[in-house]
Amino acid sequence: MIEGARIFITGGAGFIGSTLAGLYLDHNDVVIYDSFARDSLQYKPFAHHPNLTVIRGDVMDADRVKKAMDGANYVIHAAAIAGIDTVILSPTQTLRVNMIGTANVLEACRSLSDCRRFLDFSTSEVFGSRAYNSHEGDKTEIGAVGEARWVYAVGKLAAEHLTHAYHKEFGLPTVTVRPFNVYGPGQVGEGAIMKFIQRALCNEDIEIHGNGTQIRAWCYVDDLTRALMMCLEKPEAVGESFNIGNMVAVTTIYGLANTVIRVLESKSKIRFVRRDYADIELRIPAVGKAQDSLGFTAEVDLEEGILRTSQHYAMLV
Repeated sequence: MIEGARIFITGGAGFIGSTLAGLYLDHNDVVIYDSFARDSLQYKPFAHHPNLTVIRGDVMDADRVKKAMDGANYVIHAAAIAGIDTVILSPTQTLRVNMIGTANVLEACRSLSDCRRFLDFSTSEVFGSRAYNSHEGDKTEIGAVGEARWVYAVGKLAAEHLTHAYHKEFGLPTVTVRPFNVYGPGQVGEGAIMKFIQRALCNEDIEIHGNGTQIRAWCYVDDLTRALMMCLEKPEAVGESFNIGNMVAVTTIYGLANTVIRVLESKSKIRFVRRDYADIELRIPAVGKAQDSLGFTAEVDLEEGILRTSQHYAMLV
């Protein structure tokens, strides 16, 4: 367990960044650097913890990033433009933030006197529209040029290559994670489980884009953060990329909606709506590398995760 360190988290007010910050606050100084386009930190009981410093800033501002990062020992780069709807509306900004922003954070990290780990967030979308039992060393893909849906994956893949380049060329102790469909309490943005639960709690219709046959493997946020802590602490992680997900919590989007309704005893009905963008039909990870190198295995099954998540959103209804 990391103790007595200074931990710097870009995008730290977001869903995953703020959840991870809470795990280190009691024994470390944690700096959250975020533009607050999305704010999950406001729901956290530790939002005003004495060991927490919050800096409002943009990763596109290289000078401000470098100044805010001063003295950090661990750098977690979670800041990004994400979410299908957001990406499609702002493809240029998505690419700029996810590529140039990452370059700014890496360069600032390289100037640190005692950087023990740089953790980069990539995405499962680097595997393209069909990813079944995908391994870290498998060929990555991009969608058709001009299809805005894929600029998120393109930007993240470029950032992942850059992160590995900083490790190989400058010796920066980097590690990259590719999360697969993470959900849980405090999620903000466009997550399917979050939306389904919110509607189910109010007995409102649940909307499914397309025919609902898209297949996903769902990973509860506490499982992800355990893996992230291993990536930050284990020497075996340096220079590597890891798929992080739950390869047994698998269902179609239609099956997910039905599970949420059943588990929450909701009266919601399912309604299908037109899908006007390219989608990922199949996304299931191979997680053997994380198991062998880190000792990580997801533990929270889908129904338990839905119940835990619903308790959070029930308080907000």
